[in-house]
Amino acid sequence: MEKAFAKVEELAGTIKEYVNTRIESVKLRAAEKSSVIIANVLAVMMVAVLLLFFIGLASVALSISLGEWIGNTWAGFLIVSCLYLLIGIIVWTARGRIIRLPVLNALIKQLFRNDDEEV
Repeated sequence: MEKAFAKVEELAGTIKEYVNTRIESVKLRAAEKSSVIIANVLAVMMVAVLLLFFIGLASVALSISLGEWIGNTWAGFLIVSCLYLLIGIIVWTARGRIIRLPVLNALIKQLFRNDDEEV
């Protein structure tokens, strides 16, 4: 009888160890996936900031060039602002298709990628 209890206790210890190992494994996988996602978000944010600087400076240059070509500097700035307003309206109306779905798909792909796939 004592032998059976010893085997049950050993089995319980092994199960406890297995559960603890699985919990640690899940924690490590979650940490890896979240760190990859955070790194990707930070990289996208840095590229976006640099792109915004480029677009801002290019917009000023285009506005001044258009203004000199037309003869009124304010008209060049007005044309470029209307162009940005038009782009903003288009992006706002199609935000689901051009922003939400690609971001959602990228996030899902990153979360559910296999461990043997490259990052």
